Amino acid sequence: MTTTPLLSLTWTDHVTGRQGHLVIDRLVRGVSSGGLRMREGCTLEEVTGLARGMTMKEALHYNPDGRYIPLGGAKGGIDCDPQDPSAYGILVRYLRAVRPYIETMWTTGDDLGLTQDVVDRAAREAGLVSSIQAVYPLLDDEASARQRLADAFAVEVDGVGLDELVGGCGVAESVLVALDREGVPHEGTRVCVQGLGTMGGATARFLARAGLKIVAAADIKGTMANPDGLDIDALLAARDSYGTVDRAALRPGDLELPGDAWLSVEAEVLVPAAVSYAVDTSNQAQITARWIVEAANMPVLPDAEEMLARRGITVLPDVVVNSGTNAWWWWTLFGDIEADSDEAFACTRRSMRALIGQMLARAEADGTSPRAAAHAIVADRLPVIAERFGRYR
Repeated sequence: MTTTPLLSLTWTDHVTGRQGHLVIDRLVRGVSSGGLRMREGCTLEEVTGLARGMTMKEALHYNPDGRYIPLGGAKGGIDCDPQDPSAYGILVRYLRAVRPYIETMWTTGDDLGLTQDVVDRAAREAGLVSSIQAVYPLLDDEASARQRLADAFAVEVDGVGLDELVGGCGVAESVLVALDREGVPHEGTRVCVQGLGTMGGATARFLARAGLKIVAAADIKGTMANPDGLDIDALLAARDSYGTVDRAALRPGDLELPGDAWLSVEAEVLVPAAVSYAVDTSNQAQITARWIVEAANMPVLPDAEEMLARRGITVLPDVVVNSGTNAWWWWTLFGDIEADSDEAFACTRRSMRALIGQMLARAEADGTSPRAAAHAIVADRLPVIAERFGRYR
């Protein structure tokens, strides 16, 4: 797989001077897939890496017997704090600027800093039919497919949208597969989650319900910890729209620790679920967990991952671990599953269990890291996809 993207551009907002980026790594049948993030400091390099990861995620979930046909990988990013008063206006102007790409070759949706309802509202204001309209010509029955996806987004489980839960279901299943392969019981296994937004919150919810003990969770205010386990349901209920927990929900035995304390919490599993580049060569030395499960995109820097591996710490890579949300979108739209939570969770668990198991088995057989194994699996699948659907560009 080459590392040069098909298209790379940077846009400058004429009102604020803020910049946005779009990278299309690959096209399959003329279309690519990848979310749009908004965060202070977002760079073209970051978006390029994320777009390449999306190419991998699409290929990993290829099922020759399914209706969902993988797309190419892409990503968008805007350098702005999503809580900035000017953020929404910048988002609308960015979408207007890249509208020709969304109309023809880039399907996008929510990512870090943005929710799908905000993306949808801004897309309408920018004159778009939908943020995923480029895929419509590939559908057998566009009207039915669009209604099915809309119905799926309307499904709630315990008051939480299905779209907010499927990604965390996939991350949680990744953790459980890793534990099962090592013969580690679920009950009482300690977990620390960095970030209680959509992905981190859902992951914590599913792991707690599987019997694991969430001993620490971090948000922008700091790290909340309890060696006997936090009341995750109470903390999730006390979040604002940005994933920040109202500390009034903490119990008398819960501790409030500094922001970076999540790195060194005594736990078997560490789930970075917030920002990219959170673990570097300096702070990796604080980590004592046996597994790092990347719910966020690119949270562990490559050099840090090598150092962690030398210390016997396994990193389960983002390209596999957090791919469930993207796959759920397309399984639903193409009609592999209906707008049903039980079906969505079952399909997510089945697919993620197979992928994680294959990746870990490949890593063991080849004597490589799980990330290298994931790349090898993608390298095997790309020619198959190209042969069936045309040149992978």
